[in-house]
Amino acid sequence: MTLLQRLMPKSDDFFSDFEAQADAVVEGTKALKDLLDDFTRVPEKVAALKEIEHRADDITHRAFARLHTQFITPFDRAEIHRLLSRIDDVVDLADAAAERIALYDIDQVMPEARELAAVLVAQAEKMAEVVRGLRTFRKDPEVVLAGCREINSLENQADTLTRRTMAKLFKRGNDPLEVVKWKEIIDLIESATDRAEDVANVVEGVVLEHA
Repeated sequence: MTLLQRLMPKSDDFFSDFEAQADAVVEGTKALKDLLDDFTRVPEKVAALKEIEHRADDITHRAFARLHTQFITPFDRAEIHRLLSRIDDVVDLADAAAERIALYDIDQVMPEARELAAVLVAQAEKMAEVVRGLRTFRKDPEVVLAGCREINSLENQADTLTRRTMAKLFKRGNDPLEVVKWKEIIDLIESATDRAEDVANVVEGVVLEHA
């Protein structure tokens, strides 16, 4: 194989990376939701999510390596790098939230945390759809753009839910230590919803620029 052949990527290499990452995000966010919904076997569930996060990191690192060795890419390198990073951030933050739950010896789950995790899962599932849509977005860009708008709408729901949760946390009489613990956990989950919105924004930019 010549140097030129090695530098020429298969047309679907990066799209496969995006899709594998997005699948890991769906798996990871569902694992977080399962942990919060069924608060049993916590160490085992946290360890399983950590394994998903490691797998997602491996996908990301391989994609970054390809990005630096191939000179022909399906769209702008900066956009590819940003998309890879933001997808990976979602599962990283879900893992961080689960890790805090284990480290802080949480014994009772806030119902609002379950609600927020459900929104994150919905975002992750829609994100996987729009990422898959990147392969063929020129055929019907509006389908992908509509998915991006739905992710943004879900992030707005997450913001509203987070504000309501914080108000509940800071009501007089709550244990200050529990407030600190849950504020950090909620912040991490909410940050994951922000990164999912970032993914939607990057995809939207790619579609609008290249359609």
